[in-house]
Amino acid sequence: MSLAATYRLGTRLFWRDKAMLFASVVTPVGLAVGMPLLMRHVTTTGAAAATPIFQGALAVLLSITAFMNIAVALVNRRDQLVLKRLRASELTDRQILTGQIASTATQTFAMIVVCTVAVRLVADVPLPADPLAYAAVTAAGAIVSSLLGAAYTAAIPRAELAAVYTMPVFLVCGVAAGAMGPIPLPSWLEPVLDLLPTTAVVNAVKTGDLAGSVLILAGWTVAGLVAIRLWFRWEPRRS
Repeated sequence: MSLAATYRLGTRLFWRDKAMLFASVVTPVGLAVGMPLLMRHVTTTGAAAATPIFQGALAVLLSITAFMNIAVALVNRRDQLVLKRLRASELTDRQILTGQIASTATQTFAMIVVCTVAVRLVADVPLPADPLAYAAVTAAGAIVSSLLGAAYTAAIPRAELAAVYTMPVFLVCGVAAGAMGPIPLPSWLEPVLDLLPTTAVVNAVKTGDLAGSVLILAGWTVAGLVAIRLWFRWEPRRS
């Protein structure tokens, strides 16, 4: 019940924050649906051009709605001493963070489902050939991205810098996954970018090969858990 309470708290705080709602829902959904729709109508290949753009846009959804959302939210709650007060309650550290991560991952997965249906209706992007595998890999990507966002808060000094510190992550993930169209990259850089969790999800969706992506996501999961254990801060640095 304590875990369910932290899950509900994270969800309620998210939907009440209008500024975060625009940044972590309206913007990524607009990009994930708008870019394929644009490609559908401005290229001669139509849906064939829109499909890889939407697949790459999954990295945008994961990096904004999951990673950036939870990083900004947790830093704000840390600086407002909300996390400190929660920690003084009967809730354990694991329950507080797990509830927040689960809440963010659920919302991210829901956004992916909505966008998948939307691009099918407005841009003729075909539905996944294997819906179960698609759901599994995108859900895993949402969980891992949320976990890494929570871990990344250790690098953010204060709340007003949270969005600035997370923006480079979004840009790198978007470029690496092809969400912004074909961008020439050095040959040595591409294998490195393929190791990003967001790129692993996009590659699994594009190729149907889950094995390599699962290994990459598992590695990032371990890294995120270790980082939270070692460096996650519950109070502002001034404390």
